[in-house]
Amino acid sequence: MPPMRDSAADALKRMAKANFAGFDGVVELEIVSRGWASLALSGEYHVLRLSLAGPAAAAAADAFLEGLAEREVALGDQFLADIALLSDERAGDGAVVSLHLEALTVAG
Repeated sequence: MPPMRDSAADALKRMAKANFAGFDGVVELEIVSRGWASLALSGEYHVLRLSLAGPAAAAAADAFLEGLAEREVALGDQFLADIALLSDERAGDGAVVSLHLEALTVAG
């Protein structure tokens, strides 16, 4: 049996977690994915919900969001066609941040 390949959602999760490797706080990430197709293309639509808690949560969120649309993400047989921030909610002291993003991956 051939080895299982990572899904695009797995790769997006790895990318997000890698960006917070040095963050001294709590990171929670949820990704919900579903397939999509047009006449010529197919892929997956992903909704990412990211929660950060800790004294440097706001700074970590800012660093993650900087250049996000141009970031290269290795997705195996798919590529990241688009990623966008839908909402950015922050507690008054910046110690709690909730990000809601959507991404579109396309089979190559």
